[in-house]
Amino acid sequence: MLFRTLAKPDFKALVERILASTEVIGPKRVGTDRHGRPIHHYLPVESFDEIDLDYETTEFSAKTYFLPYKENLCSYRFQDDDWRQEIRYRIQPRAIIGLHACDIHALIKLDKALARDFFPSPYYISRRKNTFVVGIDHDPCEGGFCRSLGTDTATHGFDLFLTDLGERYFVAIGSDRGFRALSGLPAAEITEQDTEDYLRVRKRIAAGFKTEINVQNLPNLLDIEFESPVWEKWGGKCLSCGSCAMVCPTCYCYGVSERVSMDFASGAKTKQLYSCNLIDFAVVAGGHNFRPNRQTRLKYRYYHQHRGFMEAYDEPKCVGCNRCGRTCLAGINPVEVIRDLQAEDET
Repeated sequence: MLFRTLAKPDFKALVERILASTEVIGPKRVGTDRHGRPIHHYLPVESFDEIDLDYETTEFSAKTYFLPYKENLCSYRFQDDDWRQEIRYRIQPRAIIGLHACDIHALIKLDKALARDFFPSPYYISRRKNTFVVGIDHDPCEGGFCRSLGTDTATHGFDLFLTDLGERYFVAIGSDRGFRALSGLPAAEITEQDTEDYLRVRKRIAAGFKTEINVQNLPNLLDIEFESPVWEKWGGKCLSCGSCAMVCPTCYCYGVSERVSMDFASGAKTKQLYSCNLIDFAVVAGGHNFRPNRQTRLKYRYYHQHRGFMEAYDEPKCVGCNRCGRTCLAGINPVEVIRDLQAEDET
């Protein structure tokens, strides 16, 4: 990987150059919560000054721009004895500025499931390939446990990745596209001082993590504690609202519905993101529900995160951002659930 340093005014010039021809998404402050803390969302911006790179986290992840909550898969029309189908993919370029390492890891995990698996999604791939990703290091967010999952740093999955060194950024170049983006800017070769400053910042960030969880043996533990009362404890609190899946940067379960016009002249297929915690998620033809209980649905969500995805791709699906824990109305926190399972195993 190539590394450069870039003065902050020059990075602003880079973003403004991108803004001149491309849609740009960035962390934007939209208000404050009940404790007075700022709320940020990834939103379209029209100027560099709208981007707040010092944000702690966003309420929703950047998944929205790769897996929309709802999208049309195709539309079709019937005429005489023939029919015509229309399928559209996103081909317009887009840039997302300021992704944290855990959200970049989330995209890497989605890549494995949706771009490199047996049935790749052309809808996802078209958005992913046409998105320029600029990441940035940050101090640990409240409740985040990404360091425990190895997602607090990113070495790929981006075009450029920034580490704030004060008056300049330490820039990791992750693609040819990222290298070309720096052309024409005074990006300097790194010096020994740059390296020392970078390592000092990384050490400070690593020391700032307050939430840790051991997930080394978690897949086996989930099998051992399959019938644990822990699931009844936390499942009894679950409201089955699906909020956790909506804010999760890696959840990709969905449903497909088809609408045909009353005159049978046209129709469309629509994909909508879904949640395994919703009561009708496992309902099949005939009305049988394979997961009628809240604790069962909650358990299988954790199974997919830390058991099923691990078996398929050798890594957990969770990136430790704790968005699900912060948004849960019932106060279900993944770290506490996992610690309860580990405590159960020790008794």
